[in-house]
Amino acid sequence: MIETKRLIFREYTSADYDDLAAVISDPETMKHYPRPYDANGVNRWLNWNFDNYREYGFGLWALVLKETGEFIGDCGITMQNIDGEQLPEIGYHINKKYWRQGLASEAARAVRDWTFENTEFKALYSYMTQGNTASWSTAASAGMKRIKEYSDDYYGEMCVYAITRQEWEEIKG
Repeated sequence: MIETKRLIFREYTSADYDDLAAVISDPETMKHYPRPYDANGVNRWLNWNFDNYREYGFGLWALVLKETGEFIGDCGITMQNIDGEQLPEIGYHINKKYWRQGLASEAARAVRDWTFENTEFKALYSYMTQGNTASWSTAASAGMKRIKEYSDDYYGEMCVYAITRQEWEEIKG
């Protein structure tokens, strides 16, 4: 799995339910989603990732602080419907206790590198609601550039960031 200076990535297990619920059931954390996740939604989130691991060999991975072993959120790559196309997307969700410490950016860069090193994808994407400036900043910190905006019936006004394999290779030098 992936490790960074401060983070360990690992696959989710059913035992992560309570820690995950603390993140994706929180109204402030999920303010850019239609609503926070309830108990059934948390179970669907876990099962969706278990399915992704089996089908693709990747998904959202649990993020654990190296220093303490504490679960702080997730980051990974999933196949998402972005304006009608199935595209590989880097997603990240961090417990609000750990916001503004650069952990999402550190995680997103590590997932970007892992994905280009371990898949054949020619580009990676992140998409978010137009008002989610924290997510924009995280995408930009991973070398992504805003490439389009569109309207989604479920989420509203969205923006899409992307980085190509060639752009990544230039960054990596």
